[in-house]
Amino acid sequence: MLSYGFRIALMKFDIITIFPNILDSYINESILGRAQKNGLIEIKLHDLRDYTNDKHRSVDDTPYGGGVGMLMMIEPIYKALNSLPLQGGGLGSGSNDASTRTILLTPRGKRFTQKHAQQLTKYNQIILIAGRYEGVDNRVAELVDEEISIGDFVLNGGELPAMTIVESVSRLLPGVLGKDESSKDESFSDEKSLEYPQYTRPEIFKTDDGKELKVPEILLSGNHAEIEKWRNKNR
Repeated sequence: MLSYGFRIALMKFDIITIFPNILDSYINESILGRAQKNGLIEIKLHDLRDYTNDKHRSVDDTPYGGGVGMLMMIEPIYKALNSLPLQGGGLGSGSNDASTRTILLTPRGKRFTQKHAQQLTKYNQIILIAGRYEGVDNRVAELVDEEISIGDFVLNGGELPAMTIVESVSRLLPGVLGKDESSKDESFSDEKSLEYPQYTRPEIFKTDDGKELKVPEILLSGNHAEIEKWRNKNR
């Protein structure tokens, strides 16, 4: 994992999608919005339809050999990728660009994990291709560095998986969370442990039916050594 406190370059995220406005609100609020204002990250949304040739701005077509649904075509995606200014040089897995990573979001991809997010922090630029419809022309896989899936379930498109990667990677960068420790001691940080249970005021919360929900006494003791033991035991 990249060492905290030694990252200097701005982390750039480029998301290629046919719905560039669908993520506007999310990327400009809260932690991601603040990180952009502070110059720690940059998130750009690219409309795939801008890279089409016909008057209908078509990005999909019927699959060869028949089948249900439409596939996203390779040509607009290729043009979109080639149009992006890269931190290094080259396109896809055949390049020698060590600072840019190009990712296709697809159910066929490798399962995304916290360890994977940590590995992605070493890049200065991450390009994310959000698919739609029935899928993407399989030749697109030859234009990217890797394919990623966020889980064994079906979504309408790759925009939410793309944002999952943007957020999980961004929060690992120095300064994004304010306190770097916030991202070091949490669920899946070592791929084995969940974060320990946490509580805040009031010490006793009473439900409408009279049930009392209490904070564990050890957390009120002030004995930090015992609290640490309790936290480790309850991960």
